[in-house]
Parts: sequence; C-alpha cells; structure tokens
Amino acid sequence: MGFNGRRYRGWNRGEVVAALDVGSTKVVCFIARLSDDGRPEIVGIGHQASHGIRSGGVVDMESASRAVAHAVNSAEQMADARVRSVIACISGGYPASQTIGVELSIAGHEVGDADLRRALRAHHQAEIPPDCEVLHAIPVSYSLDGHRGVRDPRGMVGERLGVELHVVTAASGAIRNLASCIGRCHLEVDAFVLGPYASGLACLVDDERELGCTVLDMGGGTTGISVFFDGNMVFSDCLPVGGSHVTSDIARGLTTPISHAERIKTLFGAAVANIADEREIIDVPQIGEDEPARANHVPKSLLTGIIQPRLEEIFEMVRGRLHDAGVSGIAGRRVVLTGGASQIQGIREMAQQILDKQVRMGRPMPLQGMAEATCGPAFSGVAGLLTYAIRHRTDLTQLGSGDDAAGGWWSRVGGWLKESLGT
Repeated sequence: MGFNGRRYRGWNRGEVVAALDVGSTKVVCFIARLSDDGRPEIVGIGHQASHGIRSGGVVDMESASRAVAHAVNSAEQMADARVRSVIACISGGYPASQTIGVELSIAGHEVGDADLRRALRAHHQAEIPPDCEVLHAIPVSYSLDGHRGVRDPRGMVGERLGVELHVVTAASGAIRNLASCIGRCHLEVDAFVLGPYASGLACLVDDERELGCTVLDMGGGTTGISVFFDGNMVFSDCLPVGGSHVTSDIARGLTTPISHAERIKTLFGAAVANIADEREIIDVPQIGEDEPARANHVPKSLLTGIIQPRLEEIFEMVRGRLHDAGVSGIAGRRVVLTGGASQIQGIREMAQQILDKQVRMGRPMPLQGMAEATCGPAFSGVAGLLTYAIRHRTDLTQLGSGDDAAGGWWSRVGGWLKESLGT
C-alpha cells in the first residue's frame, strides 16, 4: 500500500510536491516547486478522464490505477521531474465531522506543550467509530479560565485550559482503497485532504474564512460541504450526488448516450427555466442510432426540466445538512460554489433562492505557472492541496492504523496542534 501512516515532512525551497485529485470524472495532478518567495510555482500538469471511481470511491482498482498513472506521468514529463509521493484529495468514504471539547486543570502555572498534549489525551479514542479513520483533527479554539478566543495559550497562566477540536473521519475501507490505488503507481501518500476543505483553501479570501462562509464543492460524483469560521474549517460533510447524476438523468430522460448527455449538459444545460427555452431546439442523438438524421429534436425547456429537479434536490439536501448539524448560524450569509458541476448556467440564482444566502462562484486563487485551462472551478481541489502543503509544512495529522501507526492517533493529533500553533 502506498500510504504508510508517516507524517508529512514539509516542503522545502526548490523541492517539488505533487498534488493529486482523483475524482469521479477526472484525475488531475499538479507538480509544483516552492519558489524563493515562499509561494508554489506549478511546473507540471497532468489531466486524465477518470475510470474506476464512483461517488469518490474506488470501484475498479485496475482502471483507477491506470488513470492515476497517466495523469501523474503527464505531469512528470511536463515538469521534467520524478515524484515519489503525493498529497491526495479524497471526497468519498462518507466523511463525518464532530467537534470535541476538552478541559483540564493546569493549577495556575504557565501553559506548555505538555498541557496541550494532556488535554488531547483526555478525550477517549472510542468516540471515533471503529470502521473509520481520522483525516483531520483541527484545533479550532482555545479557552483559559472560561475566556474564549485564545489563539495560542502557551505561556499564559490560568487554572483551566480548554481546547476544541474539529475531528473529520472517513470510512477506513474507502481511504485505504484509494491509498492502494495510488500505491499501485509506485507512489506514497504524504497526506490525505478532504476535498471541500482543499477547495475552501483555494477559493476563499481571508475575510470569508474569518466571518463565516460555506463552500459547496460540486464534483462529478459528490457534493462536498465545508464551513469556515474564525479562520478554520469547523464543519464538513459530503453528499453522494453530483454532476454525473445530472448527466445520467439527461441520458435517461432524452434516451441519448452518456457521452452526448454530458456534451448537451455542458453546451445547453441550465438550472433555471427561461422564456426563450421553448423556441430553442436541441438535436439529441439517440442510443443505438448512427445516423445524425435520426436524432430527436427537442426544445431546451425539456432539458431544463430534467436538470432543475436534480439540482434543487442537491441544494435542499445541503440546506438540510447545515440545519441538522446546527451550523447554519456560524456558516454566515455567504456561500461559495465551486467544482466542475457548479458551471451550469443559472445555478448561482438557484442556490441563492433555496439556501437564502449570498452566493458567488469560486475559482482557485491564481498560482504561478497555472495554465489558463486549469484556472476554473473544476480545479479548485487540486490547487487547494498546494495551499494546504504551504500552510502545514510539518507534522500533519494523517491516516494510520491504530495507536501503533506513526506514534498513535493522539500523538498525530498533537502534531496537528503543534502545527496550528505555529511551531
């Protein structure tokens, strides 16, 4: 297996780092080098249609591995560099989000690293489901003697120290299958990063992360949700439905092949009906018919009538998940739509109406060397992996197998805490 539970050792100047997004519709690899000014410079790009992945999970190991190998090889050839490990995006595995509060006595002395580690150990590991692995354990807030909003408690004096951790878990099988898929390409996984988390790092401006914002990463097989507040991701979730389901609806509704349904969605698809849709006619090739003359001629309104219910369902599910998790308040009034499936005409207006929030379209912040064709919403996840690598250069909390992997779950959480505090 490519992933071995080791900690991400960091990114040094001149060293190349590979970011890999294995999605349901595409596999993308960016190879970047850390420039002298501390920013990533993309030197290699590989892009490949995805095979063997459904709803963010591996369903055909051989096909998925082949797609990953092609994408990575293309990026290596462009970069004229060889990579041995990657930072990988994951959107499947039914990720779950929970916030853990821990408080302990420090008897009036200065807070040190030992106190922080003790606070983390105070929470029992059994609250993590046995069939799940920890993806992220992010310290989101600290308190001292009931005073909240402490950024770094070390060196401060008090009686009681409180720490809140945002713990993100995902199904062990899904994560290990993806790690095995990447391992078949003779690559190790330095870090797994939740897809909507990476997209948020790529698309959000500082004020959105501080004041509260929801990111909807609309991919081919999944729609990821991440909520940012006070500079950190405080909630995450994932819906097993995305753009590929819209394409399947079109293929069934118009009895056309999947490839033509995807083309029709891209060229003519709309989320909201228009008064002129009845007059616009679309040629729809039929399944099993080779002659263009036998194509159906349907009004665009029929296509919109197929797309609209599915997108409404997605946004209503998002609204329900945010409400059920109790994060609608801290999520703020701002939503950022990104991901390949967010490019359907009129989707922003639909999201505003259903979610009752201000909505903007999100693209990754420009990176040096990024090609124009990879600047769109579909590449937010892979671009966000590079931002993640910059922010977390040492001791990232990553996947392991029980307490014996990389020093145990709690020691890896401790590494995360050290990184978040700037050590």
